[in-house]
Amino acid sequence: MNSVLHLILVIFSIFICAQTHENDVYTVQYNTDNYSEEISKRNHFIMFYAPWCGHCQRLGPIWEQLAEMLNEDDTNIRIAKVDCTVDSKICSDEDVTGYPTLKFFKLGNNVGEKFRGTRDLPSLTSFINEQLRSAEEDDTVKVPQPLQGLIELTDENFEKHVSSGKHFVKFYAPWCGHCQKLAPVWERLAESLEFEPEVSVAKIDCTQFRSICNNFDIKGYPTLLWLEDGKRIDKYQGQRTHEELKTYVNKMLGSNKADVNEQKSETVSSSAVMILTGDDFNHGIEKGITFVKFFAPWCGHCKRLAPTWEDLAKKFVDNPQVHIVKVDCTLEVNKQLCNDEEVDGFPSVFLYKNGKKISEYNGNRSLEDLKEFIESHAHSRDEL
Repeated sequence: MNSVLHLILVIFSIFICAQTHENDVYTVQYNTDNYSEEISKRNHFIMFYAPWCGHCQRLGPIWEQLAEMLNEDDTNIRIAKVDCTVDSKICSDEDVTGYPTLKFFKLGNNVGEKFRGTRDLPSLTSFINEQLRSAEEDDTVKVPQPLQGLIELTDENFEKHVSSGKHFVKFYAPWCGHCQKLAPVWERLAESLEFEPEVSVAKIDCTQFRSICNNFDIKGYPTLLWLEDGKRIDKYQGQRTHEELKTYVNKMLGSNKADVNEQKSETVSSSAVMILTGDDFNHGIEKGITFVKFFAPWCGHCKRLAPTWEDLAKKFVDNPQVHIVKVDCTLEVNKQLCNDEEVDGFPSVFLYKNGKKISEYNGNRSLEDLKEFIESHAHSRDEL
């Protein structure tokens, strides 16, 4: 009798799990009919599972959350899964010996990289980011692709990239203290000019690509050169602040953007959003209201929120008690911070008051709703 009852419970459990997986909205389900064709189209992170597996059941909601963030038309990755009790041949070919098995497949490579870390959202997203960066490094396309606007040049892509158009290039050495100090400023400059089609912001490591640096007569680090159609036009000699660098770019572009910026307010930067890192986060939020967006550059929802976040910052640019901030959780310097702040999805939006986390924002991401949320807390006398 006990064995019959046990069999009934097992069958019921399998039925419930199967129903749970069928209710997935964002995760792509592959089978023997479409598996080989689909994974050849883009990068994939795939969960090989069995419906009755308890670990698979616990991972299910997190996997669906990953899929919601990444399974969009404009991303180069798909979050998918394969039911090994149904499509056993696929799982056998992929050498799946336990459940769940998680593998990342780079575009053009049918050998997957197995994930061996903790199955939580921060660890999974960090793994995805590492694999995507690795995929970019393995890419044989000569034209470089920017990461948040900043382009990494090498001896393979340098000549082709700078041969036409306008480019602001940092020639540097990794061991150089001045270069290390400039690095976050240079990244911020690239990010602020990411959607400026007239110029690219790039960098090249002279310890790796000495011949290129010698061709441009680089004598010290960092050297910042303005190049047009492959030719050296000017050497930047000013202060290495974001504001001064941005003004220089506008001047070299021959526009009146610098004059317009100077007329606005004390802020010359095109972005009113404050960027904080794990090193200065606590200091940055210690006074007033701080509204923080924790994001990942590859996240589709984050990309859609970005222009609204900029507009929101401009609404409060004259209010010293309100700060609109963003934190990139994919940067090494920020990973511990994002874990400490319990960021479990992108974007995560938290409001801080005098250094203390008050609330997570889960409402509509329209400009007016975000603004109203901030104002409701700014006018509140409660110090939670």
